[in-house]
Amino acid sequence: MNKDAKLRYDEGCLGAHALNAVGDRWAFLILRELTFAPKRFGQLRAGMPRITAAILSARLREMESAGIIAQGEDGYEMRRAGHAFLPVLQALCRFALLLPGHDPRRFISPSALMISMTSCILPEAPAGLEGGFVMGDESFLLTTGQGALGVRAGGAEGALFTLEGTANHLAAAVYGTAPIALLEREGFLRCTGDREAAQRFTSFFSLIPQDEHLQIGAR
Repeated sequence: MNKDAKLRYDEGCLGAHALNAVGDRWAFLILRELTFAPKRFGQLRAGMPRITAAILSARLREMESAGIIAQGEDGYEMRRAGHAFLPVLQALCRFALLLPGHDPRRFISPSALMISMTSCILPEAPAGLEGGFVMGDESFLLTTGQGALGVRAGGAEGALFTLEGTANHLAAAVYGTAPIALLEREGFLRCTGDREAAQRFTSFFSLIPQDEHLQIGAR
């Protein structure tokens, strides 16, 4: 952390040291939005519609100063410390499953959906399933490992199937009970390619906490 930055927590705790760099409001969500690809200022605001331009500018300056992000030719991008933050975001998603009051009707950004899916894939998901997700000007190629999910920005073309819609509507396809065919008929999304493969793919995600996610520290 920049030694000239004001300390929020004057402690030697590693957790406090991390929060000195990313503990301000919106910092976690900025890292969420930059997880898969660089983004320009306007793209970042689109992924966080309630942030003001002034606050976003201030947070970006602070995070640049802390060595977490940098400005490149394609916009703001992660540095090494930023890329290391993904497991923290995934753990927060799994922690959130234990808390009441989650309302999936509220705004969800494409990056938020991708991170939640990497966090909520079921352990029995087989390797080798592949599909494309397209949400406005953001697209992703998703590939399952054994109980894991790989996400790559872009490259959805040529996937076995592609789901296209808003992140909220695709979240309903992934986590909800309505079949993809019904959501498509009602105009919430568009499915191209193998619809049966798309339905099978979405069956391997759940918002119910999994036992293996709750064993940290258990003896």
